[in-house]
Parts: sequence; structure tokens; C-alpha cells
Amino acid sequence: MTTPYSFKIYSETAQLPSNWDDLAVSTIFLSKKYLEILEKSSPENMVCHFIGLFENETLVGIALSQFLDLNLLESFGDRDKCIKTTVRNLVFRNFGSHVLVIGNNMLTGQNSFALSESIDKKKALQTLRSATTALKKMFQSKGKKIHITTYKDFHKEDITNFGIPEFENDYQFSTQPNMVFHINENWKSEQDYIDSLSKKYRDQYKRARKKATVIEKRKMHLEDIIALEDTIYDLYLHVAKNAPFNTFFLPKNHFRVFKEIFKDKFLFYGYFIDEKLIGFNTLIKNGAVMDTYFLGYDESIQREKMLYLNMLYDMIAYSINKGFKEIVFARTALEIKSSVGAKPIKMYGFIAHSNQIVNSYMPKIFRYLEPETNWQERNPFK
Repeated sequence: MTTPYSFKIYSETAQLPSNWDDLAVSTIFLSKKYLEILEKSSPENMVCHFIGLFENETLVGIALSQFLDLNLLESFGDRDKCIKTTVRNLVFRNFGSHVLVIGNNMLTGQNSFALSESIDKKKALQTLRSATTALKKMFQSKGKKIHITTYKDFHKEDITNFGIPEFENDYQFSTQPNMVFHINENWKSEQDYIDSLSKKYRDQYKRARKKATVIEKRKMHLEDIIALEDTIYDLYLHVAKNAPFNTFFLPKNHFRVFKEIFKDKFLFYGYFIDEKLIGFNTLIKNGAVMDTYFLGYDESIQREKMLYLNMLYDMIAYSINKGFKEIVFARTALEIKSSVGAKPIKMYGFIAHSNQIVNSYMPKIFRYLEPETNWQERNPFK
């Protein structure tokens, strides 16, 4: 089926059409400034491309692609030492080391593409599929055969648009949910949030805050981030390496570049004991939504002082005070995020392997690619 749309693939933000940001209104993570951050400080094993969809000469859609070379990683995460992990690592090394993501593997949520209101969504996805094929050929010509192609993170209502022949051989999957905290419009301060908690979770809040009395929290500016870059990176790496699964590691300059380009839209908070940085977290202002980003901490202090839980409470307090409508807490640590009031939102994606035989087993293989987590949802409110 022919579509009325064409595409262009860009490898640099300097090449993007001047009106690119007119379409990046749904999410800041498709804006030129954010793409510039990726350009200057993306993970070592990642190559980004930017896709424009056109109707005649008019830009009607924008998208992000990320190529991941998993061969460049020393490990996929050191936490879990089990047979399933070994099998998964073997599968990735031998059958899936070159991954093409249409979307953003560093974030949770629909940051794959943004389309104009006038566009035919199904035909736009057909054009995006054609752009994906062109990207695969581009990598193939450089000796990088794409093994796995995936489109991620979509809400249930977005999925119907993928009901076209181009996606019929792709496996539709659902991974760990996105944990989203909805801010009650009647809350004007952190105290309003505390008052809405049941006794058990109010006690949890008080216990956490009491444990952290020796910790000083500071808003860090660009010069602070630069001065403490080595320590920041060590703290980040400690958390990243202890995740159950990783497909990338940030470069050391990532937070510095983020602050340089995003300025006040990127918040960096350091946690100190006796002038020593023992943890940090980062936040990104995305319209009325607050997106949580990467963090790091010293594990021994984290446990003793309930640092991670205190960070979650701090993020909630800041977002309420500044009038945000919701906080995207993303994946991982589902239960503790649930205990502060975040709710799971199911996200969907599509995945396909370049080998037809391997692809036919994708429903079975996928269970190894995506670590399953068992967790109990909490409801902390009265």
C-alpha cells in the first residue's frame, strides 16, 4: 500500500528542519535541545538517528531511533546470578547483539514519535516502518546487521494503529509497567500529601524522614556537577551495575551536558553527609509532567538512612509545590514506588527478529529477554 508520506533520516541535530520543535509539543524528549543532549553525550554503544515524516514538503511527523551494540558492554547487569540470566545473556550475545529501537531506550513512556493532528496515523506508521528498513540497510552497509527491531513504549489506545500488515509478524509485548504518580489537584503542599496517607504509610514517612536527619540535600548547579563529576559517576555506576538488566551505561559527561543544554528544566539534587556526596537524583520538567531520571547512591548509606525512599518523598514534595500534575517514576523498584502512591500503567511494544525462524519463537524467547518481576501493589492512601 502506498502512503502519501515520505521520510528523511538525519544523523545530526544541525540538519533538522527549522520547524522540528513545532511537532515536539507532546514531549520534551523529541525536542531539538534534548536530541542535542543525545548527540553530545549518548552511551558509547548507542547511535541515534532522527526521522522526519513529510507530506509533500511539510513536516508532519518526527521520530527517534537508537541503535544499540550490546557487544560493547562488559555486562548486562551484575545483580542476578541465575540460569535464566545466563541464558538471556547468551541469547543477546549470539542472536541479538545489534538492536534497533524506535523510541528511547533511556526513558519510559511514549517518546518514540510525535505526529501532527492532520496525519493518518496508520499510514504514518507505514512510513516509519519504511524508514526503519532504510536504517537497517544503512547499518548493514557498515557491517552492522540488525538482529532485533523494537518499537516501544505505547499506551493501550495507541496499539490499534499498529494493526497493519507491516506489523503482523512482530510480537506484541508488555513489559514492567510505568509507575506514574498522579498529584491530587487539592494538594497545595507536602503536608496535604502526608495528611492523605493512611496511618501505616504516615508512619513510614516519619520513620524515613527521621533516619535522614543527618543528610543535607542541595540543589546543584553546573559548576557543582562539574566539580563532583567523578563522584557522581561512581554513584551512578554503582546503581546501574546492580540493576537486573542493562543495555547501556551513560558516559561520564552526561549530567554536565544535560545541565548545560536544559538549564533550569533539568534539576540535579545532591545528598551530603559531612560535606561528602553520598547520593543524587535528577528530574526533568516536561510540560505539566515531572519525569524522574537517573540517580546514584552509596548502598550502605542508602539502606541505613532509607535514602531512596527519602528521594521519592522529596520528588513528590517538589512537584506538588511547583504545581505539576503528575510524576513519571518509570520502571524498576515497583513496590517502593507503589508504597508512596505511584500507580502502574501498562505499556506495550513490538519486537521482531531478522531471522524468520528465530522470530517465530519470539513469544518464548521474549521471556528471557525481559526479566520478570514479582511485586505487590500498595495503596498508601486513606
